[in-house]
Amino acid sequence: MHYLEVKNISKTFVGVKALNKVSLSVDCGEVLAIAGENGAGKSTLMKILTGVYQPDAGGEIWINGKLVQHMAGTADARSHGVCIIYQELSVVDNLTITENIFLSRELSNWMGVLNTRAMRAHAAELLKQLDIDLDPSMRVSDLSIGQKQMVEIAKAISNKSKVVIMDEPTASLSHHEATVLKRTIQKLRADGIGIIYITHRLEEIFEVADRVTVLRDGNCIDTKPVGELNRSQLVKMMVARESSELYGQYQSYATDKVVLEAKGLTLKSNTRSRAAVRDCSFKVHEGEIVGFFGLIGAGRTELMEMLFGVRPCTGTIEMDGKVVTIRNPREAIEKGLGFVTEDRKSEGLVVGMRVRENFSLTHLTAYAKMTVVDRSLETSACNDFIRKLGIKTRSPEAIVNTLSGGNQQKIVIAKWVARSPRVLIVDEPTRGIDIAAKADVHRLLQELAAKGISIIVVSSDLPEVLAISDRVVVVREGIIAAELSREAANQQSIMEAASA
Repeated sequence: MHYLEVKNISKTFVGVKALNKVSLSVDCGEVLAIAGENGAGKSTLMKILTGVYQPDAGGEIWINGKLVQHMAGTADARSHGVCIIYQELSVVDNLTITENIFLSRELSNWMGVLNTRAMRAHAAELLKQLDIDLDPSMRVSDLSIGQKQMVEIAKAISNKSKVVIMDEPTASLSHHEATVLKRTIQKLRADGIGIIYITHRLEEIFEVADRVTVLRDGNCIDTKPVGELNRSQLVKMMVARESSELYGQYQSYATDKVVLEAKGLTLKSNTRSRAAVRDCSFKVHEGEIVGFFGLIGAGRTELMEMLFGVRPCTGTIEMDGKVVTIRNPREAIEKGLGFVTEDRKSEGLVVGMRVRENFSLTHLTAYAKMTVVDRSLETSACNDFIRKLGIKTRSPEAIVNTLSGGNQQKIVIAKWVARSPRVLIVDEPTRGIDIAAKADVHRLLQELAAKGISIIVVSSDLPEVLAISDRVVVVREGIIAAELSREAANQQSIMEAASA
């Protein structure tokens, strides 16, 4: 018998059919992957399963063989043994591990006094059960992202959850943390807990899942055992196209002209950082795409922030053979640099503003006459980029947070491309976006390189680095550990340099 089963679940928002008679099931001790592009309906379905949304009439939710019709709210979902761990973790940083695990359901004695000893002992037992070597009295702010995720899992187990939904669980994890998480998932599976695993990383589906359900445009395309599929077949189910159609042929547009050269960049010692970046030197040629790879915490992002003037550093930066001074992002922009940051929502976009307003943030003066912005000129330029980049939005006036992750990423890139930078730094360009949107971003970067723009791609997605880069620079523990030509770069050579 399935522990959780949904039948013919539909959901409509103001005339838009987000889900259309979707059915799926998950058993205790099973990992069910949910695959699909952004906008396929995955998030809507998960919110229905956890009581955030109510389904349209006619759908059914069954728990352990009993019809519950719908979840009345998140507390109701938890009472039925269903919980979710979101990509944006919901731990409270200024509380301890124990306090997070028991938040809103604290143990107390008959006088109403908190029984901290009992809670700490129970938390320690949960951590031990999950093979997590952490002191339950530690403050969560002192933990890594991976450790915080383990606290979320411990909290779910303490709720006696029978089905745990994991939304993009490895998106922000290092290679080691992702390995630990996958090991924990297998332990939960062995303990009879069902896992619904949502990811855009297709290789993870084949690593951890028993079955995969594919959603497309709000419809359930099919559910199949993972062993009956290969990557190409899965991609075709998700996007109705062959895998080979999604990615253009690699072509190099690099010239011999050096546009940017960094010499001995070293992070100033009084700057707080996970990685002590030091003595980093590299070159970027005109029209070249240089991939920067390293395990999380290696210092890749810090190095790019030094280059862009976000972090103070020593060393020299040359543009077109001339030494330039970059003390802040404004000076970096003036020198011809652009920076698509890793965290698009908090650093790359103002999500409560319109598409048009976000697009013009980096170059608003281009549409200004004296001190007045010409809205028609601004809107026309925005519409041009919406067409060029294939951004799916009802209009330039749409609020950014109503768009999918892939379309939000395209807007971040568009606002920098509109400035025509000499060098564009793109940090984790395809994190958290679907496979078709990834292909669009890759094609866009190739088009920019063809126009002579130099591209630096920082990514922890090794297949992405290998697919798009003319050269690969490997960063390890704050230093440049290797520089590999496209011919010499492969998964083994890169990982050996990154983890030696």
